[in-house]
Amino acid sequence: MYYRKHLRKDPVLALLVVNVRELPGVQSNIPVRLMSAIVSQQLSTRVAAVIWSRFLGLYNGREPSCKRVLETPSEKLRSVGLSEAKVSYVKSVASFCLEHTITAKRLSTLSDEEVIHLLTQIKGVGVWTVQMLLMFSLDRPDVFAPDDGGIQQAMAALYGLDYTNKRQLKESMNAIAEQWRPYRSFACIHLWEWKDRDRKKDG
Repeated sequence: MYYRKHLRKDPVLALLVVNVRELPGVQSNIPVRLMSAIVSQQLSTRVAAVIWSRFLGLYNGREPSCKRVLETPSEKLRSVGLSEAKVSYVKSVASFCLEHTITAKRLSTLSDEEVIHLLTQIKGVGVWTVQMLLMFSLDRPDVFAPDDGGIQQAMAALYGLDYTNKRQLKESMNAIAEQWRPYRSFACIHLWEWKDRDRKKDG
């Protein structure tokens, strides 16, 4: 695929970029994608999947509109396993997206930085959450997430970076990642895959 030749110019990353990977493409119902990200925060993949399934169960297994979420009593949302804070955040997403007409079509007219600036105005939505949305719901090929724990661990191990000094670590990560433009999203995917393989090997 087109990005591999470019990323292989980095001799460290070249060892990882073997199989072709693709982004999922532009996804529909961006508000629900944000709600799903909030539900998953600080939870294991398995637990997050269970709670998200229960959340959708409130709407007969279908992705709800922002209006329906706002009409859902908070106690009903808590009953599926959402904390008080996450109930507040999910409703904040619904309210903001309804007010600002947040759709994939509208976001397609904005740069990555503009999308981050817009959506981080929502309570509970941070930069990392929007970066994941850019990669996996908006098909943006050049997103780098230096705050992601998996990316930090992978780059610290592969490039010999000091993992204990987080400020210096992120500065070094950003400097290294400059050479990966305009395909940093794909670099992240291969780093995550390497980390998962390395963890399984150790296990």
